[in-house]
Amino acid sequence: MATHDHLADVARRLGQRFHHDAVRAEDRGPADGEDGLWPTGDEFSLAGATDWLNSPPLTGADLRGRVVLVDFRTYTCINWLRSLPHVRAWEEAYRDSGLVVVGVHSPEFSFEHDVENVRRAAAARSIRHPVAIDDHFAVWRSFHNHFWPARYLVDAGGRLRHHSFGEGGYEEDETVLRQLLGEAGAGDLGPEPVAVDARGIEAPADWDTLRSAETYLGYDRTSGFASSPDVVPDRPHVYAAAERLRLGHWSLAGGWTVGAESSSSSEAGGRLACRFHARDLHLVVAPPAGATVRFRVQLDGRDPGTDHGLDVDGTGRGTVTEPRLYQLLRRRGAVTSGTFEVEFLDPGVSVYALTFG
Repeated sequence: MATHDHLADVARRLGQRFHHDAVRAEDRGPADGEDGLWPTGDEFSLAGATDWLNSPPLTGADLRGRVVLVDFRTYTCINWLRSLPHVRAWEEAYRDSGLVVVGVHSPEFSFEHDVENVRRAAAARSIRHPVAIDDHFAVWRSFHNHFWPARYLVDAGGRLRHHSFGEGGYEEDETVLRQLLGEAGAGDLGPEPVAVDARGIEAPADWDTLRSAETYLGYDRTSGFASSPDVVPDRPHVYAAAERLRLGHWSLAGGWTVGAESSSSSEAGGRLACRFHARDLHLVVAPPAGATVRFRVQLDGRDPGTDHGLDVDGTGRGTVTEPRLYQLLRRRGAVTSGTFEVEFLDPGVSVYALTFG
C-alpha cells in the first residue's frame, strides 16, 4: 500500500505539470463541466483577441469543416514550452488531413502583453500556426479556462470533443485528434503516435527527481523569502542574504525593489539565491528597456561546469538580452539538493519566477 508521503509526492509532481493562474481565475468565470468549457454564443469566440500573429483574424465560420486544436499558452511558461513539441508534431503530421492549430496567448506577466515580445518568442520556437493575442483574457474567459497550457479539440462541426490541461495526456490527445479527423473524412493518417522532437528547453522534465515547485519573485504570490529584513514592498531597500537556505526558500542580496510581480535590482552586483532539488533550473527575467544585463551563475559556490544550462557557459556567464525564460542549469549527473546563486553584473534587471524541471 502506498504511504501518505508517497501519495503526497505524486500529487505534488502531478501538480507541477500545469500552471494554474489562481490570481486571475476569479475574473474568468467558474468551470461548469465539459459543457461549460465551450462558449454557447459563438462556437469559437475568438472575437475578443486584440491582435493576431501568422494569420488574419479567424472566426468559427472560418474554421468550420476543419478539426481545430486550440492551445492556450503564455510564452514564458515552462509547462507550455515542454508541451509545444507535441503540438508542433501534430500540426506537421496532420495539417494536410484537415487539422488547424490555433494558439491563444493569454499573458501572465506584464511584459508578455507586448505583442513584439510574443512575436519574437513565436519565431524563436518555429511557431507558424495562427496565434490569437488575448491580452484582455476575453478568449480565455469564453472557454472558462484556468490553466497554461490547456488544449481543446473541436470537431469539424464546431463541437468541443476533448480537452486536456498541462503536461502529459498526449497519447489520448492524439487518439481523439485522429478520431475527429477520421470522422471528417480524412484518409490514411499514417502511424501513431507521430515522432516528437523535444530537445533543449522543450525536453521533458525529470519527474522522478523533481522536488522543487515554481517560485514567484514578487510579493503578490511568493513564499519562502529568507532575506533580512523581510519584504519591504515597492520601495528600494538593501537586503542581506540568508546564511543558510532551506529547500524551496530564496533570498536577495544588495539593493532591490520587491514589487507585486517581480523584484528589480537597483545596483550592479545584486544577487538572487535559492535552495532547490531538480535537474533543471530556469529564471524568468527581463533587462531594463534598451539595455542588456550580464550575469554569473554558481551552483553550490562553484562554476556550473558541465551542469550549465542553455543560456550560460561552463563558467556560469551569460547575458539577459530580452524578457523571457532562461535556462541557467541542467545537471548532467546525480540530482541532489543544491544552492543556486546568480549575480547580476549590471543594474536594472527584473526577476519574475524560478521554475524547475
